[in-house]
Amino acid sequence: MTFSIMPGADAWSHSTTAAHGALVIHGFTGNPASMRGVAEAFAAGGYNVELPRLPGHGTAVEDMLTTSWSDWSGEVEAAYQRLAARCSTIVVAGLSMGGLLTLWIAGEHPEIAGIVCINPVTQAQAPEVVAMLQGMIDSGTEIIPGIGSDIADPSSKEKAYDGTPIRCLLSLVNDGAATVAPSYPSLKMPLMLMNSPQDHVVEPAQSDYLAANYGGAVERLTLERSYHVATQDYDKELERSYHVATQDYDKELIFTEAVAFANRVISA
Repeated sequence: MTFSIMPGADAWSHSTTAAHGALVIHGFTGNPASMRGVAEAFAAGGYNVELPRLPGHGTAVEDMLTTSWSDWSGEVEAAYQRLAARCSTIVVAGLSMGGLLTLWIAGEHPEIAGIVCINPVTQAQAPEVVAMLQGMIDSGTEIIPGIGSDIADPSSKEKAYDGTPIRCLLSLVNDGAATVAPSYPSLKMPLMLMNSPQDHVVEPAQSDYLAANYGGAVERLTLERSYHVATQDYDKELERSYHVATQDYDKELIFTEAVAFANRVISA
């Protein structure tokens, strides 16, 4: 079955003659709309930009059921290669699972100049949580209520799925976080870590863990006024709406600081 892409959820690309570029990555069950503001801020700053739509995202939750970490990371690698074909210096920015994918691609490409992680997933879940999720699958449950809704600003909405596919969540945990986390001490490019103290999706302790174990220089920015995810508000009427930091009260701060950090690291 072919699923239509939600309005505003398309992948986005921007080309310029500059020698630098930004790869921007959205989160789990979300879509490019949640990071479009970040991508456009980089474009306005003179960067080439790739904002991919990860497989199974931005359409319908049923479309995600057959996808896994290898599909999402594969698309991130493909987007990186598209960007690298037209610029020599690259920074990467990701939100939530996109933050974990940012850390993964940094391990694959140590030449990356710097990375920005916004409320990133950084650790696997406890074994008892994994066992519980597997038990739900074994009992025939494939989708549970969505995890996307977490924005403080009531005027801003993120379109994300209203359900969470459990198999995909387990792949994020087991194939993603559990395998990427051991690489943090070996990552040396500068990291800007932005996180919300009031994050009801990814506990703030995950950002603390990354900061404590990261091998390179870390700049931290606290998003005091935002929850998990926040960007720009696209079509309010279509699909269930969710709150995210790139769309929250601190969104302009995120845009400005991400580009300023990128400018610093590409000039270093």
